[in-house]
Amino acid sequence: MLGPVILAASRSDRMRRLISAAPVTKQVVDRFIPGEDVDDIVPVIREMSERGLELTMDVVGEDITTPEQAAAARDAYLELIDRLKPLELGTRAEMSVKLSMFGQALDGGHELALENVRPVVEAAAEIGTTVTLDAEDHTTLDSMFAIHEELRKDFPQTGCVIQAYLFRTEDDARRLAASGSRVRLVKGAYKEPASVAYQDRHEIDRAYVRILRTLMEGEGYPMIGSHDPRLIAIAQELAHQAGRKPGDYEFQMLYGIRAEEHVRLAAEGHRMRVYTAYGTDWYGYFMRRLAEKPANLRFFARSMLTKG
Repeated sequence: MLGPVILAASRSDRMRRLISAAPVTKQVVDRFIPGEDVDDIVPVIREMSERGLELTMDVVGEDITTPEQAAAARDAYLELIDRLKPLELGTRAEMSVKLSMFGQALDGGHELALENVRPVVEAAAEIGTTVTLDAEDHTTLDSMFAIHEELRKDFPQTGCVIQAYLFRTEDDARRLAASGSRVRLVKGAYKEPASVAYQDRHEIDRAYVRILRTLMEGEGYPMIGSHDPRLIAIAQELAHQAGRKPGDYEFQMLYGIRAEEHVRLAAEGHRMRVYTAYGTDWYGYFMRRLAEKPANLRFFARSMLTKG
């Protein structure tokens, strides 16, 4: 059960300094985060799009402590949108945002996050694309869903993320499926207490399938966030049972994980969107990628031993 340990380390300043100082870290981080600024990432977007892949872009960073930092996060997304405009990719390149970056945890954070994220959603709509609100820990979700509902009044294409390991998510899925929303379903990557979340991975998988069935049978647009081959196969079967064609749902996977599967699914005619993060504040994002999958941790440990 290394996942909870790694998630705890993601909050540790001491571990941040230790891992950041390791000579091999940048090489390994580059597997998951292909650049630090928008100049790095534009060629990546262009190359992936030419290979038939779609993208959702995430400017990494969550530890916002001032309104000025929240405004800077907003401006980073606006810069990204400005650079996407001449590429004319439309919804093939959307944005994913964490409301914590927009000031959600500060005093008056709900209103501040809404104030900061709205211009990003507006700018995305102007270039023909959209934004998905990422889910964070369970204490933030009521605020996230309320902001999602408010944004959809003017921008109904705004998406959100739900997490299968939370007990509440089956109810959230029924509500969102009925409303016709775009919904990304993931297993969940935050350390949550047993009072609110399943702890056993088999229970999480079973919940994932139940929730996915609800989304497939609903009126919305399901986005399957998983690298699990079994869940991908189940998703295709549930889509078939619900009478959905490949364009009526999509798969989403992380940059740097199972890249050959990205290409395979796209070649078969599926919409395949790659969650692509960039930025200098990479530590928390990187540690959650290690926690999610033991193979990622083995890759990092092996690199530390052989390249350090």
